Amino acid sequence: MPSLDFEREEARFRAFHDQNLPRLQEACASFIALLTALLTPSGPVDVAKVEGRVKDKEESIRKFTRKYRPALEEANEPYEIAPYITDLIGVRVVCLYEDELEKVAHLVRSHFDVMDVTDKVAAVENTEASFGYKGLHLDLRLNATERALPEHAAYADHAFELQVRTIIQDSWSVLDHKIKYKKSIPGQLKRRINVLSALFELADREFRQIRDATEAELLQAPDETAEALPETGVQVVEKTPTAGSELNAFTFLKIANHFFKDFEFEPSKVDSFVDDIQSWSSGMTRSRFNALLRETIAVVKRYKLHFEEQNPQGSFNPYTVIRHCLYLSNNIAFRPALRNVAREAFEAWLQEHGRT
Repeated sequence: MPSLDFEREEARFRAFHDQNLPRLQEACASFIALLTALLTPSGPVDVAKVEGRVKDKEESIRKFTRKYRPALEEANEPYEIAPYITDLIGVRVVCLYEDELEKVAHLVRSHFDVMDVTDKVAAVENTEASFGYKGLHLDLRLNATERALPEHAAYADHAFELQVRTIIQDSWSVLDHKIKYKKSIPGQLKRRINVLSALFELADREFRQIRDATEAELLQAPDETAEALPETGVQVVEKTPTAGSELNAFTFLKIANHFFKDFEFEPSKVDSFVDDIQSWSSGMTRSRFNALLRETIAVVKRYKLHFEEQNPQGSFNPYTVIRHCLYLSNNIAFRPALRNVAREAFEAWLQEHGRT
């Protein structure tokens, strides 16, 4: 029965925690697994990590003492500690971008009942509160459908707190907890902390805007005219060089996707490959790159057929095709595009079959 005897309730909570710890840890692991499956990499949210923990019993008692005990004892209201520790099981989802916090909240509603939501982002708007406490906190439990499943029976009635943060918010939270004095401090020091938190907030915003700008650039309709290769019928892009016609990851993709329509170019590989091209021939423009491919790809594709006949297990993917096109266009500037063995084999084939 609840009481006003803190030492008794403290002892009862410690016993409760010790007795239920294995079951709480199992429930925590199950919630993490369910959320991880829900927030899959192929879904609408970029999740950096999903992690969780069972709150330490001493930390739980300190939280109760700080937040709830004074008001309960002032009101002469008997209590038990456990019901007030709503984050006894805590799970954290760390997203890449700030606008994904609400997306996570929307997704979890399909499997969980939301008992309470604390929007830490809204709570600190127009205040000097610590940036580290931004994010969404949701008190959750499995919904009726999930609770009815046999695999969830052992922890069907357990509630937990879900924290949803960005990587930047999570990083600031860790650093923020290392700052021992933040309130009763000189104004100059407080301003420095506020400036630092603002820089973290700016970084969060910039990452999101860079993502949006990248997606907009990739979706932007080409402004070039198309010309078809007589042999392949592939549409290629041609444009008169201008100051803004550099070959970069975006312009590379617009051209390469015309030549290799069924190939998925990975961003990280494209980024490195274009950087290599520029290191081999500085000042490469999109129009020069396009013309280079258009002039050489027919020969390289014939060599590709020869190579695959001779090497059934070998790989001659679009990057390899482009490397050979570069080398064929200028075997001095683009010598590094091919390794010695590949270069010698290609040269031997060219001598035997010619370039046309």
